[in-house]
Amino acid sequence: MTKEPEALQPYALPVATTDEIPGRTTVRYVGPAFGVIARSMGFAKGFKGSFKALKSGEVKEFTAVLQAARHHAVERMVEEAQAIGANAVVGVRFDSGDAGEQQGMAEIVAYGTAVVIE
Repeated sequence: MTKEPEALQPYALPVATTDEIPGRTTVRYVGPAFGVIARSMGFAKGFKGSFKALKSGEVKEFTAVLQAARHHAVERMVEEAQAIGANAVVGVRFDSGDAGEQQGMAEIVAYGTAVVIE
């Protein structure tokens, strides 16, 4: 029996990859906001995923971990934006890389501009 992935929760404030929130006016730029997470696959998923990686196609074990890590990075970015007085984040982008390649960890960074909107 396959375990269903956890449902991802909505963010606490508006987040957009565009430079503004449609229908809202930006009244103040607060500054940059970042969310960083280093995520390990875990032994079982990493072992199973490594075998699947030997053939072409999607490796669902890795995809699920990366999707959850990206969401978690955005949540941390939102928390930072709120802490510095923003009520939205615009221009959101992602970066990723290997963090401890031998340990099978991925680093995900979400960053954007914290703003105050009306």
